[in-house]
Formats: sequence, structure tokens, C-alpha cells
Amino acid sequence: MTDILHLSTFLRRPIFDQDGDRIGRVQDLVARLGDDAHPPIVGAVIRIEGRNLFVPIRKIGGLAEGRMTFQGPRVDLRRFERRPGELLLAEDLLARHLINLVRGRLIIANEIEIAQIEGRWEVVGVDPGRRPFFRRVLGQRMGQRVQADAIVDFASIEPFVSHVPSARLRIPYRKLSKLHPAQIADLVEQASHEEGEEIIEAVGLDRELEADVFEELDTEHQLEFLQSRSDVEAARLLARMEPDNAADLINEIDQERRLPILENLPSHQQVKVRQLLSYNSDTAGGLMNTDFVSVPEMATVADALEAIRTSNVPAESLHAVFVTSEEGKTIGSASLGSLVKARGPELAVSVARTQLSHVHPHWDLHRVARKMSDFNLTVVPVLDEEHSVMIGVITVDDLLEELLPQGWRKEFGMTAVEE
Repeated sequence: MTDILHLSTFLRRPIFDQDGDRIGRVQDLVARLGDDAHPPIVGAVIRIEGRNLFVPIRKIGGLAEGRMTFQGPRVDLRRFERRPGELLLAEDLLARHLINLVRGRLIIANEIEIAQIEGRWEVVGVDPGRRPFFRRVLGQRMGQRVQADAIVDFASIEPFVSHVPSARLRIPYRKLSKLHPAQIADLVEQASHEEGEEIIEAVGLDRELEADVFEELDTEHQLEFLQSRSDVEAARLLARMEPDNAADLINEIDQERRLPILENLPSHQQVKVRQLLSYNSDTAGGLMNTDFVSVPEMATVADALEAIRTSNVPAESLHAVFVTSEEGKTIGSASLGSLVKARGPELAVSVARTQLSHVHPHWDLHRVARKMSDFNLTVVPVLDEEHSVMIGVITVDDLLEELLPQGWRKEFGMTAVEE
């Protein structure tokens, strides 16, 4: 099995020449970021007579034995200057936040692990455990080698650019986009402001994903990341959010910015948001989403399924299609499951529940919760006070999010930082 060595084994320790004489002290190891899953180590930064110098890896021996030696006729005395794409393992990674893309968590790199693979030294992982932290702080060796199952594979890790200012890289969108928006939001909330900005910037390549992530952020972070945006930019983001989430956020924005942002929303979104803002946020009207799928009572099952396919309504609101009369009255709801099981030519109303369980916009959220629980509903329609016109829907996930206490993830130990 390949031996895995700690970076701390070499830091601030002597480097010797081939005669065994000490010539300087090791300051850092340098790796090159690129397409490699495990960045290759290209050299070391050593300090000689008050100057930081670079020694290429081909002139370094003794790594496997934990005793670094210089193998060459003379040291290049030019001061070390980081080149684009180079990573200083101690300065850029050690004790820093990194993203574990497999688990969707932040980890703290309490130790950096290196290994020689097929003749090349590579960064193979980090150890986020407490043991390396105490070894660094207390200066104890506590063993030079480590078992491979104790580390997080570097192939699943992404560093932050703010830690590597000359790397000229960005957190890759394609990697982050594999995570759920709620996972990305957790990362942002646990990160520093600069780290959070990097994540938001990365997902910003996909405006829909950016909006989804913003919806998952707590109010404090939403406002934090809106501060640096103009009213137009803020409106552009809110326009891609669900109307109920956009309305909630506008309610939290400073008074002087609310109207300018609202007026910069597209007209169709502005109408929906203004409607929602007319309700108390603690009522069904304040929680509902005004986007839903409905079909006329003469529509077939095939028509209803096509309406779902072509709809821009978010997936969580597509558990049912609502059937309306010629007068616009909602007369039933057909679940997605019943529509899929039915034959295409059948009328959608024939598989719909005509005894419509519903709520009204003035109902408080606990009353809404009782209704949804009693009738085992994942989505419930909101009807106007005359019991005829449907004005929105409430989904169970939105209701749960509203009823759970602020910071419930932290309270129940669902932190995004691994130690």
C-alpha cells in the first residue's frame, strides 16, 4: 500500500544538502492545479538567509523518509514568486475551508496528505479530523504516516479562490450544479462572506440555479448578498424566484429599496408579487404560490399531462392538476398519479377529486397544517373567500419550512462543516 505522508512532517523543518549539512528551512510545498484529480507537487519553498527560494521537485530527495534533501550543485537564489495555477499547500489550504463536493459539506483541512504514485508526488487528500489539528498546534509528530481511509480524497475537494489569489481559477459550476440547491445554500451559510460570494458567483452561470439557491438561503444571507447588487440586478434575481419567495424577500429588504426593486420586476411577476404582499406573511395568502396548472372541465387526461409538460410551474407544485368550470370555478383536482394511470382520451375531471379540500387566504398556518395533515395533502389549493376562484396553492415543503424554527438545521446538528 502506498505510504501517505503529512504535510506537517516537512513544514518548518530543515532541508539538507547531499553532505548532510543544513542549508535552510522548508516553508511550504507547491502543487499545480489543473485537470489532475490529485495535483502534482512541483517543488518546495525553502528559506535560506531570510529569502524564500523555490526548489523544483526534481532536485528534492528524502521525501519518502521524511527528511528533505537538496540534490543539485547549487540553489537558485532568485526569490520565490508564485506562478498562475500554483497552490501553496500550507498557505492556501492548511486550516482553511474546502468544499467536499461528494457530501456537499465544508471541511477544514487540518492536515494535507501527500503520496508518491507511479514515481510522482501528488496531493492525495486532506484530513479534517481533530487529531491533526492538535498535532499542528502542539507540535507533536504523532506518527508520520496515516491510513488512507482517514482522509478525504482530494479528487472530491474544491478549494476557494480567495485562498489562492494568483490561481486565476473559479469554483467550477459543473461540479457545484450536481448538488441540491439546499446543499449549496448550506455551504454558503457556513462559509465566510468571501467564500459565499465565490459560491454564488459560480452558480450564477445558471440563473435558475442561482435563484433556487437564493430561495434556500436564510433571510440574513439573502440580504447580505443582495447588498452589493443594484436594484436592477436584485430584481433580475427575484424575477427567477417563485413569487411567494420573492414577496417574502422584498418584505425583508430595506424600505427605501422595496419599491424600486418591485418596479423593476417583469410585469407578470410584479402582479403576482404585489398580490402576495397584500396578505399577512403568517397566513395562507402570504405563503401561497400563485403558479399552478389548471385545465377546463372538457380537457382530457392527455390534455392535462401535456399542460404539465409545457408548464413553467416548479415541480413541487405539480402534484395535481386543477379542473375549472366555464365560469372559472375550481371543481376538482386530479393527482399526477391518477392522470398517469388513466387512459389519454378520458376526461381529466373523471379522475379528479370533486370534493375539493382547500384553504382560504386568511387562514393561519397552523390551520393550514391541520387541513393538509387531515387529508394527507402534499399540495392544497387556496380559494377566495367566495369558495369559487382558485388564487394559489400551498405545498407541504413550503409549509414545513415556515413552521420549523429559524436555524433548525444547526439546532438538530445538520451543520455543513465537517471537523
